[in-house]
Amino acid sequence: MLGTQDLVIGLVIALFFFGAKRLPEMARSLGKSMQEFKKGVSGETGDEEPVKRATTAPAVATAALRTCGSCQTPLEPECKYCSRCGASTESGSTPGSQPSR
Repeated sequence: MLGTQDLVIGLVIALFFFGAKRLPEMARSLGKSMQEFKKGVSGETGDEEPVKRATTAPAVATAALRTCGSCQTPLEPECKYCSRCGASTESGSTPGSQPSR
């Protein structure tokens, strides 16, 4: 069984033989090789498009939806200011205006 000390000694020997610049490249190529191997074993190929599952959108009443006039973000019915850009949702205000107190 390999222990921590064995792994450290192995890393030092690899560093000595291959150098500090070459070790990250070798680790990267080993990782890519393992990824390709796992794809091959599982039967996945890069040629096929992923299967998209049919999802239905939740039913939302379109009359209740409001959008911000400046950034087109969907707004909640009770909101007076856009949470994204800060524009007032009331008519006659300029985008980015801050609420007056």
